[in-house]
Amino acid sequence: MSGSPPSRSYLAEGPRVAVRPLTYEDADEFTARAGQSKDLHRPWLFPPDRPETYAVYARALMEDPARASFLVCEKDEGGGIAGFININNIVRGSFLCGALGYGAFAHAAGRGLMSEALGLVVRYAFGPLGLHRLEANIQPGNESSRTLVRRAGFRLEGFSPAMLHIDGAWRDHERWAITAEMTTGTP
Repeated sequence: MSGSPPSRSYLAEGPRVAVRPLTYEDADEFTARAGQSKDLHRPWLFPPDRPETYAVYARALMEDPARASFLVCEKDEGGGIAGFININNIVRGSFLCGALGYGAFAHAAGRGLMSEALGLVVRYAFGPLGLHRLEANIQPGNESSRTLVRRAGFRLEGFSPAMLHIDGAWRDHERWAITAEMTTGTP
């Protein structure tokens, strides 16, 4: 499964992964990977695993100026999709903040690819996107997600009971965040 655009379309590149915008043409690979990853994602995440649900998902990400979507592509696997990172609810003006959503696909999980990709997206968010703050809201039992953001330099800022409606119920979340200053060391 590959067929990703050539390197020149990447927004950022690391040693093993690169990130690029999601497209409608990614539907077949994305949905196949999501279908293969259901056991990994449940109960935290429900990415689209059918072309019709992918079309709705992709349209919402690509047409909403308050969202930015990145596919994590393996550089040594022909550009195959390893995961995704979305910045949702982007607020401009005085806030300059966005909320992260992300997921690795099963074949790429546990290999450090998402850690590398999250670092690329954080730099892109604080650079070309001009944001100042990124937040990640994580269900307390999702240790993989907590480890990912901790490794990227996010700090735990609080706890929100019944914050998001996921899989039919209101779920508690920890609030993790990182600011541009935390990545550069300057106030």
